[in-house]
Amino acid sequence: MHEPSTKNDLFRPAYPAEDLEENRDRRPPPGLALDPPEAPPPEHPPEIPVDRLDGDALKVIARLRHMHHQAYLVGGCVRDLLLGATPKDFDVATDAHPGEVRAIFRNCRLIGRRFRLAHVYFRAGKVIEVATFRKNPTDVAEDVGEGEGDLLITRDNVFGTAEEDSVRRDFTVNGLFYDVATGEVIDYVGGRADLEAHRISTIGDPEIRMREDPVRALRAVRFAARLGFTIAPDTFEAMRRTAGELARCAPARVLEETFKLLRCGGSARAFELLRACGALPVILPALGAALETWDDGRRRAFFAHLAALDRLVRSGAEVSEAVLLGALLMHLGADAPRAGRPDADAGAPRWDEADAFLASLVQTARLPRKVAERIRLALQAQRQLEEPGKRRRRRGRGPAGQTYFQDALQLLEIRVRATGSGGEALERWTAEAPHAHPAAERPGRAGPREDRRDHRREGAAPRRPDRDEGAVREVVIPVEAAEAADEAGEEVREVESSAAGDAGEGEASQGGRRRRRRRGGKRRRRRGAGASGPDGGAQVPPAEAGGQG
Repeated sequence: MHEPSTKNDLFRPAYPAEDLEENRDRRPPPGLALDPPEAPPPEHPPEIPVDRLDGDALKVIARLRHMHHQAYLVGGCVRDLLLGATPKDFDVATDAHPGEVRAIFRNCRLIGRRFRLAHVYFRAGKVIEVATFRKNPTDVAEDVGEGEGDLLITRDNVFGTAEEDSVRRDFTVNGLFYDVATGEVIDYVGGRADLEAHRISTIGDPEIRMREDPVRALRAVRFAARLGFTIAPDTFEAMRRTAGELARCAPARVLEETFKLLRCGGSARAFELLRACGALPVILPALGAALETWDDGRRRAFFAHLAALDRLVRSGAEVSEAVLLGALLMHLGADAPRAGRPDADAGAPRWDEADAFLASLVQTARLPRKVAERIRLALQAQRQLEEPGKRRRRRGRGPAGQTYFQDALQLLEIRVRATGSGGEALERWTAEAPHAHPAAERPGRAGPREDRRDHRREGAAPRRPDRDEGAVREVVIPVEAAEAADEAGEEVREVESSAAGDAGEGEASQGGRRRRRRRGGKRRRRRGAGASGPDGGAQVPPAEAGGQG
């Protein structure tokens, strides 16, 4: 018979001491998996100080290395750190497959259809993106001649090594890896030289790179405009020759890159480069055609508005998509007087041409109609913002009470910076912005019907003046009388009132009667402010007294 184990058996080692010594070498490394990596030796100081790295990204790399995987910081974060800037986000590249990353981190979610990516979530909505090393599906540079074949990449699900992942990237400055364990920058593609020369250059043959993914031309323009770099001559020529290939890309992806161009802080230079390489008529046909027909004055006005948008973005203000695209339309009609008012200010805009231009963007650039309508409302509000201040009878009836007020105010600020006129209107509306109606902060209505009705009644004057300041007496209608009233089809209404305050204290009486229908139930109560009886109480109306008798 098996003897029950005692309490001391629970703490007795399962293996002899000599077996523990033999198995100690096969145990995982000591310490927690999420501990940050050890600092490099003193004789090899890190090229990037550890205090400039993101702590959560270091935790992700430490756990991947703890599970015997390669893991590096990669892409734009390494580029920005070497330039002395603060990265927007930190990306990690590893040899672990997406399923393995998901098994290592419980706070991880796999996304993507074309290529699976792992998003590791932290507090406050922070996300560290982890991608597996990839390589190009085929080495097309050796098999395809110039001008032959279709090089557009539609499937990119081929895993590779760290060097292959660096070589398959678009530009040399984005192909740098950083090993936090050794504190060294890993450069397989010569990105350090281009970074020091402030040059944007493709990895490999520029013609093949642009034909593989034509959106890379927009990315090259964005990096050159935001970082202040120049584009290599061979890369720019390849962009010019393959500009027409942008029409084959997904419209949603092209529109997303357009928003990034407007939000990069160098949109004025970016649109000059787009016009020079021939990509602007492809992604924004109406704008490209308009720039070719405008005179020098209107072109300068257009780029002045984009420069004002760049200053607003660099100031750290939160700019919506409506403001980004609205800045493209702010200059339209700036030189024409208002319709029907020849004596109006020549700088006052007329938005007829802008409306037609916006409609063309919806058709050609796949702009969502919701965003287009928001832009249209913000542009049309410019007339009200520029007019002299008028005293409104009710709060929330003017532009400050609308949902698009913040967009309209930012567009007014852009116009003031671009033209130098309208500063007084901007100061007036900026002072009123903190006191804007809550409807300008949320697009929905106040709430349910009862909440809106209570909000309207709050602080409202009584519908009818008080007829008496006597006490209020509650009268109960018997069940039989209520049933008789229901059978006759009469509506029993509840009359709400309250007793009047002390006349000497000057308080206003709130005894006005408010009627509301009450449906359902056999027992109803009715309250009213009746006249005082001889005994000081409320006098019961004759009909009600008869019902109680």
